[in-house]
Amino acid sequence: MMKTFVLAPDSFKESMTAVQACMAMQRGILRVLPNARCIHAPMADGGEGTVDALIAALAGQRVECEVTGPLPQQRIKTYFGLIDGGKTAVIEMAQANGIHLLRPEQRNPLLTSTFGTGEMIMQALERGVAKIILGLGGSVTNDGGAGLAEALGAKFLDEQGNSVQACGGSLNQIQSVDLSGLDARLKQTEIIIASDVNNPLCGPKGASYVFGPQKGADAEMVKVLDQNLSHFADVVETEIDASYQHMAGAGAAGGLGFGLMAFAGASIQSGVDLIIEQTQLAEKIAQADYILTGEGKIDFQTQFGKTPFGVAQLAKRLNKPVIAFAGLLGEGFDELYNLGFDQIIGINPPNCPLQDALDNAERNLQKACENIAERLK
Repeated sequence: MMKTFVLAPDSFKESMTAVQACMAMQRGILRVLPNARCIHAPMADGGEGTVDALIAALAGQRVECEVTGPLPQQRIKTYFGLIDGGKTAVIEMAQANGIHLLRPEQRNPLLTSTFGTGEMIMQALERGVAKIILGLGGSVTNDGGAGLAEALGAKFLDEQGNSVQACGGSLNQIQSVDLSGLDARLKQTEIIIASDVNNPLCGPKGASYVFGPQKGADAEMVKVLDQNLSHFADVVETEIDASYQHMAGAGAAGGLGFGLMAFAGASIQSGVDLIIEQTQLAEKIAQADYILTGEGKIDFQTQFGKTPFGVAQLAKRLNKPVIAFAGLLGEGFDELYNLGFDQIIGINPPNCPLQDALDNAERNLQKACENIAERLK
């Protein structure tokens, strides 16, 4: 009897995209089960691969553009996606202001800005979109979305009424906000944040303390960044007469979640849930015998909004077996067996050096899927 597999992986960081992972899975399955049916559903959770996953699933198009990178003088050639016949834009903030765009020694969240993400939104608005989906993973910024707001026409002023160029290190200089020049089209545009993070803006669980160190911040810088964000949020919230800094997800992408809610009226959604809904994954899973998912690393944190967990929860509701693959099985991954996963498989040989694992990821995933297919014969 022909077996049907839904292939719903995220990207495997630094080694293969979600689309490439689907192809590797399919090659492994078809080598053993040549009559099997493979339904591709490349996934993402708001981070790397979100645009590509939605373009692939919904026959969208890429729009090439050039914007400001994480540092003010940096120019980046990048792209966003259009789906729904051009009515919806899909943007990854990391495509403009992501951590991968700076070498480790260049990373300094006092200096980086989300200005380029604002420019991408501006370019989407120029195309007349009615809706923007914005993925917030993988940032190297900590500016509370001030740079983005600046690109969209907001002005930030110091005590003397002089303009402040927004970045993580200058937020404490801002004493007032002028939103009169903010692009009016934002009010007519539905903006949805796709995030796998539910941290508030400030405090020990906020953007600076939790994510600052991976963006190049030492302990002293983390304190400064947190104080700056707190000051900035108070000034902004006084101006707009609304409070967002304590909301879940306000701390995503160095506080860009906060900025999008405060300046653009954005709503926030679990990234993986949004992708599941957009790609109609439930309908695909309903017709399958087995569900395959995975990403670069699976550990106890996978249950907090990561792609494999979202896929597994949906599959379990539909009573389908779920097999997950990972480049690295981290601490506490076995906790996931109680949460909807039937098998969790590391694809690399024992004691495999990291570079070998990255170089051979597609081959190793294909082989792991061959082994699974053998057992399912």
